Amino acid sequence: MAAVHALDVLGDPVRRRILELLAEGEQPAGAVTAVIGDEFGISQPAVSQHLRVLRETGFATVRPQGTRRLYAMAPARFAEAHAWLDHFGRFWEQRLDALGTELAREKHRTKRKAADD
Repeated sequence: MAAVHALDVLGDPVRRRILELLAEGEQPAGAVTAVIGDEFGISQPAVSQHLRVLRETGFATVRPQGTRRLYAMAPARFAEAHAWLDHFGRFWEQRLDALGTELAREKHRTKRKAADD
């Protein structure tokens, strides 16, 4: 699956929130459904569909435990999206470095002004 498609998958706020929950550790489908249902006001079948997309695209895994289905995040899939985004880092790294320089200068000016007062 192409990295751009990975970003399409991650572009959905419900799926991003599910992944945030799974990043905390393995979660039963019912617990994920309860949180997502409360936060987004969507039904159990809708949450199940999002979980299916995450599973089929490799962002989540599922394992049965008795009658429950336990979901976990599959971090390897994020490497592809990260690599694609990293290609564009040159566009913001220089600006972030410049921002860091300006923040350091301002901190230095503030300390110097406080010492002068």
